[in-house]
Amino acid sequence: MVIAHDGFRDEEFLEPKRIFENSDFKVTVASSRLSDAVGKLGTRVKPDILVNDIDVEDYDAIVLVGGPGAQEYYKDKVVHNVLNIANQLNKVISAICVAPNILANAGLLKGVKATCWDSDNLIKKGAKYTGRSVESSGRIITGKDPFAAGEFAKAIVAEVNK
Repeated sequence: MVIAHDGFRDEEFLEPKRIFENSDFKVTVASSRLSDAVGKLGTRVKPDILVNDIDVEDYDAIVLVGGPGAQEYYKDKVVHNVLNIANQLNKVISAICVAPNILANAGLLKGVKATCWDSDNLIKKGAKYTGRSVESSGRIITGKDPFAAGEFAKAIVAEVNK
């Protein structure tokens, strides 16, 4: 799970993490710094690794958590590279809230059904915006907002378990 160092959306991290762990998934938290990351609502999380140290081959899925802080990854070439390698390796790639913009900016949503908190950039980058609470398009899963966090996580679990 990739979280912003400051301003990730607490529910979009906590609910999926709980669901993943209850599904016997090992969760690794990555961020831009190893000091405590702080959610928009105050949740503090100690990241396990830096985004620069993500070895995509070690994971079944990459999950980008939304919230206002996720904008730090909008143009982050390291994160875009991680996502493109994950795509080449046919891993599950997922993002919720504003984070699907990171997927769009990495070039992964052109012609792909997707949802997001704010559709403008997705549409501009060629995504087929649906506005649904969760959208699965092959191995790419997007969620609209914090209210979709549980459904989003369950879709990721189902896709990984295929």
